[in-house]
Amino acid sequence: MGQRGPGRPGRGGAGRGRGGQARSAPPDILVNCAGINLRPPLGSLTVEDWDATMAVNLTAPFLLGQRFGPGMAERGWGRIINVTSQQAARAFGNSGGYGASKGGLAALTRSQSEAWARPACAATRSCPGFVPTRLNAHVARDPERSAAMAARTMTGRNGSPEDFAGVAVFRVGGQRLRDRPDPVRGRRVLRDLSCPHVRGLR
Repeated sequence: MGQRGPGRPGRGGAGRGRGGQARSAPPDILVNCAGINLRPPLGSLTVEDWDATMAVNLTAPFLLGQRFGPGMAERGWGRIINVTSQQAARAFGNSGGYGASKGGLAALTRSQSEAWARPACAATRSCPGFVPTRLNAHVARDPERSAAMAARTMTGRNGSPEDFAGVAVFRVGGQRLRDRPDPVRGRRVLRDLSCPHVRGLR
């Protein structure tokens, strides 16, 4: 979920709470990447399915941002990375609730950036292409559909979680924002294997 950035300003290291128990320092880096994707046709999507999807994909990042974002801004350095999806901008079949939640997360990222970027907490979103995971296992197991997804990329293959490590490191690097303003705030970082590096910032 989050971690202390190396060498970042803060209120000191971990201390001791009641009874001598270790007390961790507040995080400087928050990555919201948990998600669920319930896939009935939109006409069959129940209110329960909708509420569950929003709770995990949108409400949880909101609550975590509320919990840690103001502290990051107050301490003078912080990063929030929200993992969205291309479905934030285009519709995929039998994925209406998921797409709506990711569209909401994209808007939330902009709001978090507006609220905390000037004080020193940069919020951005990583926008993956097709990456086989448990959420889309039924597609990944289908050779034809999986190949069709891969054919859309210039590299001819689908993504893997490891492909996004560089994007994350890029986003959390750099000095304190008060010392060197970060131009990438509230934006989406596209990673769809059209080239071996970050495709673009929007």
